[in-house]
Amino acid sequence: MSDQQKPTSAIGQAMPFVTAGLLIASFLWRTLTAAHEYPVRSEQVMTMLIDLGLIAGLYGMRQRLPAALFWIALASGVGLFLIRLNSDASWWTGHLAFSILPR
Repeated sequence: MSDQQKPTSAIGQAMPFVTAGLLIASFLWRTLTAAHEYPVRSEQVMTMLIDLGLIAGLYGMRQRLPAALFWIALASGVGLFLIRLNSDASWWTGHLAFSILPR
């Protein structure tokens, strides 16, 4: 078997950092901002599948990231799913808090 080749393009080199950044930013967004409406079921499932895909992609590119960044991003990805266990509103929205805007 041959050794795995490192990506030579700029996109291939940046992809692990983009994936880690997306997971961390998404976790911070969903933790610090309140949701104001429930999404439809298909959007809820799609969001969960995207999060799962990002975690799987991050794990596959773990050798190309600094160890600290990998573990922070992985903890953020797992945290995205743990937020959903907080309440019924969190399960649907993916956000830690839910509030209805006054009219």
